[in-house]
Amino acid sequence: MTLQVVDPHIHLWDLSGRYPWLGQPSGNFLGDSSSLARDHLPADFRRDAGDIEVLKVVHIDAIADDPVAETAWLQSLADGPDRFPDAIVAYVDLSRPDADQMLAKHAAFRNVRGIRQILNVHPDPVYDYVGRHFMREDAWRTNFKQLGKYGLSFDLQLYPSQMREASDLAAANPDIPFAINHTGMFADRGSVAGWVEWRDGMRALAKSPNVHVKISGLGMLDHKWTRESLRPYVLETIDTFGVDRAMFASNFPVDRLFSTYADLWRAFAEIVNGMSMDEHSKLFRTNAERFYRI
Repeated sequence: MTLQVVDPHIHLWDLSGRYPWLGQPSGNFLGDSSSLARDHLPADFRRDAGDIEVLKVVHIDAIADDPVAETAWLQSLADGPDRFPDAIVAYVDLSRPDADQMLAKHAAFRNVRGIRQILNVHPDPVYDYVGRHFMREDAWRTNFKQLGKYGLSFDLQLYPSQMREASDLAAANPDIPFAINHTGMFADRGSVAGWVEWRDGMRALAKSPNVHVKISGLGMLDHKWTRESLRPYVLETIDTFGVDRAMFASNFPVDRLFSTYADLWRAFAEIVNGMSMDEHSKLFRTNAERFYRI
């Protein structure tokens, strides 16, 4: 039986644009990512998908030098013969004084549904993304509230140590939908304390009904994953957020470093085997459609 999915977390890039991070294929927790340093266009994604029937996709910003140009390029793909992607989550640095103008520029594109600004801060430079606690900055928090004016959601990428602050942010902005990226990125998973910090942080975030979660990116921190190594994180996440606020996602092509597209989605399906057809539909398709309005 063909597995049908709506994938709410993919990336495309055309290397004629500027993606500086693709020129740095090592030195972080991904390991050797040199294979990513080539164009990844709709045809490449469909080739990766293989026999998984991908009904719709959501593109998440791919850390481009010029985020508005990236959005314009993606919209041109969506308006062309590819009709792909179905929704766009763009990037804005909400600490900038012109953040409101940048939000307006992105919101003018028909397929834009939300914004992602990566927030990951970690004392270990191997894991640190931004080296700055944006959520503690008054200007950032003021600009964050402007998402509501444009009807935009926020893709929340962070580490468990930041989840308490993020839960306060979500509670203070109930009109803005949040989607936690990559199952909360349990970087410190080698200890009981790391598990507890992730579990309790996710539970704190789940208290706000405007917070949803994407079960994705698991391979980034578990390079030789198996179905059984993923199982506790998948089931704990679904238990915490419920089947109405969780959605599976691929994080391709990044997670192609650690598995095939089909193997990832089939592992998800096997982990939740036994759920009802309605619950399965929500996790694999309809929650993503509802959250991103596609």
